[in-house]
Amino acid sequence: MGEPEAAAEDLEALIDELDYLPGHFHLEMQLNFEPRSPASLHARDLKLQQDGLRQELELAAAPQRPAVRHLLGALAFHLEELDEARERFLEVAHEDPGNLNAWANLAHVSGRLGRDEEEEACAGRLAALMGLAAESGAAGDPQLRAARCLAEQGYAHGLDVGCTSLEERARVLAAGIALYDKALGYGQQIPMEEKRGWYFTMATLFIRLDGIFLELGSEEQKRLPAFNRTLALLRQVLKSPDPHYQALAWCYLGILLERKDTFSTTPMGVHDCGYSGTDPLDCFGKAIEIAKDQPLILNRLAKIFHFLGKQDMAIGTCNMALDILRDPELNWQAYCTRAKVSRPAPHPATRNQNKGQGSRSRPGCQSPNVIEPSWWKRAYKSSRPKIHLRAYLHDLERAKMGLGGMPDRNHLACAKADLEEVVKVCPSLKTYLDIGQVYYYMGVDAVQELLAVDEAALNQALVFLAKASESELGATLPELQLLRGKCLRIKGEDANAAACFKRAVELDDAGSCHTEGFGCLLQALLAQWSQAQLSDAELGREVDKWLRRAQGKYPAARLRQELQRVWRGHTGEVLGLARALVAQGRPALVRLLFETMEQDGEGASVRRGRRAFSL
Repeated sequence: MGEPEAAAEDLEALIDELDYLPGHFHLEMQLNFEPRSPASLHARDLKLQQDGLRQELELAAAPQRPAVRHLLGALAFHLEELDEARERFLEVAHEDPGNLNAWANLAHVSGRLGRDEEEEACAGRLAALMGLAAESGAAGDPQLRAARCLAEQGYAHGLDVGCTSLEERARVLAAGIALYDKALGYGQQIPMEEKRGWYFTMATLFIRLDGIFLELGSEEQKRLPAFNRTLALLRQVLKSPDPHYQALAWCYLGILLERKDTFSTTPMGVHDCGYSGTDPLDCFGKAIEIAKDQPLILNRLAKIFHFLGKQDMAIGTCNMALDILRDPELNWQAYCTRAKVSRPAPHPATRNQNKGQGSRSRPGCQSPNVIEPSWWKRAYKSSRPKIHLRAYLHDLERAKMGLGGMPDRNHLACAKADLEEVVKVCPSLKTYLDIGQVYYYMGVDAVQELLAVDEAALNQALVFLAKASESELGATLPELQLLRGKCLRIKGEDANAAACFKRAVELDDAGSCHTEGFGCLLQALLAQWSQAQLSDAELGREVDKWLRRAQGKYPAARLRQELQRVWRGHTGEVLGLARALVAQGRPALVRLLFETMEQDGEGASVRRGRRAFSL
């Protein structure tokens, strides 16, 4: 028996005694488990994560790049792209011959490829690096190798794919934090700047975990220790000379200081770390000040501000990035983010459905009485006249609820101009989808989205959506099918629209709260029936089939909300549908409709009571 074979056997014999195990394919992540969604949808999610990581690799600091490459290799492996996975792991092994995860992952992929000799050689090399072989002879500190191995595994947990609930996501994030803690135990001699990179990633995981706890309504005592520790981690990150870490750490600190008001009393960590009386807005201002000459960092800050709902900050930061680098080919992210914050918000009913999926309104919003600091005036020097990004989103929302006039459609024109610059130089699935959405809103009335106000804009939206669907990934996105269906519905092509809405429902993940596609499908079927394009029997079969599918896919509460929305807008058609279903012996939907009517009435009385109390 050769030395590599003996080393492999020794490794297997000692696995149970190890304090840690290198590699990514044994980790208890959803990525490594049997997928719960259909293969095509699971592959779509993996590819989306893969695309995001490729961009992350360009921005990552040198010590963090091996962690990104390992996860890219793991995603490629699960996509059956074995040669690419092997190439990713080889890149890490060549740059750092002492990287434990590289050799463990290479051994796994080589075995899958049938490269038995290579698998044995990798296992032997791994055993030598871990000190498990009789003659290791490996240079370097094995403690440092173990620490970096665990940190790379912790990083992977923060970007897991396939979690279907908040509780599951929380478990994976907590496991990633635990791996970083273990890495710190091994890595006493890790260079301080590399360790600050770990602190930064840990703080990111803690903030996401705290957001989940907020969504779940967890008790303060469960959140408090992690909250205080996150403040301490960010204080260490702020000592880094890297402007990327400094700027994002100040931004994250602002997020935490906004959340401190969700506790009954100020967490002690705020005082321990010296942030008593620190205003979150000042933290965001320091982040932008540090990044003022760094367009890539400014773009990342703009994205964070956008997701936090701080649209004014997002547009100001984008404008600063574009002042430095206006070339859309080199700075397309700034154009895309600025266009995104200029686009209209989702329908209020849809937005409410997203609650519990990370869309909880953020505490500690900026007070209108806060005096704007000097950095804010500089950020707005290059802003377009009369662009108040929040204004369009807010006015559109109010218009749909009947509380205000028509929103300013100039924001759509600005978004279109930005995205057209990007499409010329960086055409991509995301850009096509974004500009298609802008053209859709330009083509329909802003309140009910039922009337065409610009036929050419609708046609242009369909052209861009067709380009988006040419890619393998685009054909698997339910958002694309939903938008195509809505365009076709406005054009009066109800049969084609229904086909798109059916595809959107099919592509939705199990447990998804995005029921708009199903609601639009019901409306399209009712429209076909009212125009005598479907008989009573055909309508009954279609509704029965897709209702059953929707019941198996969407949460019951969300499905009821969608049915209520359809009921309110199409009362006459729904009553006719109920009669047709009863005549055909299909009372299930009728019973469900009556249940939603009762709950709707109960909910309305509760809402009226709450409103009276607030007044």
